Amino acid sequence: MTSTEIAAVRPARTPRRSGPRSTLTRSSGLGLGIAMIWFSALVLIPLAAVVVTAVDGGWDVFWSTVTNGQTAAAIRLTVLTAVGVTAVNVVMGPLIAWVLVRDRFWGKSVLEVMIDIPFALPTVVAGLVLLSLYGQDSPLGVDVANTRMAVFLAFLFVTLPFVVRMVQPVLEELDRDVEEAAASLGASRFTTFRRIVLPSLAPAIAAGAALSFARGVSEYGSLVLLSGNLPFKTEVTSVRILSSIENDNVPAAAAVATVLLAISLAVIVLLDVIQRRVAARG
Repeated sequence: MTSTEIAAVRPARTPRRSGPRSTLTRSSGLGLGIAMIWFSALVLIPLAAVVVTAVDGGWDVFWSTVTNGQTAAAIRLTVLTAVGVTAVNVVMGPLIAWVLVRDRFWGKSVLEVMIDIPFALPTVVAGLVLLSLYGQDSPLGVDVANTRMAVFLAFLFVTLPFVVRMVQPVLEELDRDVEEAAASLGASRFTTFRRIVLPSLAPAIAAGAALSFARGVSEYGSLVLLSGNLPFKTEVTSVRILSSIENDNVPAAAAVATVLLAISLAVIVLLDVIQRRVAARG
């Protein structure tokens, strides 16, 4: 066999793929550097300072702080309530967004404005509103003041817009012709939603859920009047952190903040993994 025949039989070598090449120009690189410096000054450096303060006294001090009975109860209440509220928002948020995008009804513009009220309303004012509605003198006859339900309602109030506003623009951009094509091929509405609509909405729902959870675990103003801040019952971590600072115990406040930071980061990563798998299956 000649060399020409051997070359013809031998499979062609695929060129080696190099790593992704950078497309940054000098001006865009300068912009990236400025953005990273700004982000570091506002976020990374303060967060690192909190973690350093938390562990500055040693692991024993950190562990004794976060396992303290009152602190552990506050962390447990805050995280579980935030998870419950996020679960509610994951269901109700897309539903409200669907109604706003796909339906036409009288008063729709008013509802659009009302959804954004928790964004614009100062949290202390929100707490006063909730106390007026669900406190001792409630016109609705519902008194949940100084109970865990008060914490849940406060979290639910301030986190309502996040999932709605994240899902709504994505839903508006969806091509309805694809849904109609699926229906013409015999797909049920549930199958169309599960295989076409939901994978497209999954990233927006996950992002809204992450924002909802993060806002919940950090909330203070809207619940401080309604919950009563009762230790082991309605005291949340934000109140616990403030109490530590007022008592000149900054390491304890930093320790609790570090735990919340780690939990929030874990939840955000988990939601990102879930939305990626949902989108891939779609």
